[in-house]
Amino acid sequence: MAVMRNTLAQLAGDRRFVIVSTVVPVVVIYLLSVFWDALNTPLVEQSRFAVPAGAFIVHFVTYVLTAIVLVRERVAGTMERMFISGYRPGEIVAGYLGAYTLLATLQSIVILLVLTLLFDLGLGLGGTLEVYVVMWLMAVVSLALGMLVSNFARNEGQVFPFVPLVMMPPVFLSGMIVAIDALPTWAQTVSWAVPLRYAVDVIHEITDGGGLADAWAPLIMLPALAMVILFLAARTLREEV
Repeated sequence: MAVMRNTLAQLAGDRRFVIVSTVVPVVVIYLLSVFWDALNTPLVEQSRFAVPAGAFIVHFVTYVLTAIVLVRERVAGTMERMFISGYRPGEIVAGYLGAYTLLATLQSIVILLVLTLLFDLGLGLGGTLEVYVVMWLMAVVSLALGMLVSNFARNEGQVFPFVPLVMMPPVFLSGMIVAIDALPTWAQTVSWAVPLRYAVDVIHEITDGGGLADAWAPLIMLPALAMVILFLAARTLREEV
């Protein structure tokens, strides 16, 4: 709780970071709507296109910003002071997760609201809330990934080589663009380790008229993967830069 309070205080003082983390997704979604209008295809329902894209935007922005900010705090000596104060790696990771989850909650609400305004999702209140649950879980997974990657970077610049490595495979291996069954066998096998795959599976179930109860298997994989990644983040967290 102490780490969480300190992190929230830092976030409150870094208004630029909070603004960027909420405004950038809005701009990207607006450009996405412009692209969709220009494409003008009736063959694909807007919800099957827009909602998975929104989940990916949550995934991308949350991961990148979390990794950069945590590396910046390590370079500034914040992490070192926590270790000196006696905090254990698991406590530090849990505190950061709790603080940044609040920001991810706001971010998910904003993204889903903008998607609803710019696209004809046709989900209704129940479907929209279920999509929000998926996006929120995807944000938590992204936070965990950001924490893990930040442990291997010595400065903010070293985060960027990890961006295509972590972000591009999900685009092709999640079923967002091409059905997973159409991929080669090796790619289908690798896709089981891609968190976005499970988010897209659940979202497609919702947009096809189902619900979370109908997609419980991929749904539980999101918190399960988050726990695995957080465990790895705690195990690889180090004091020195």
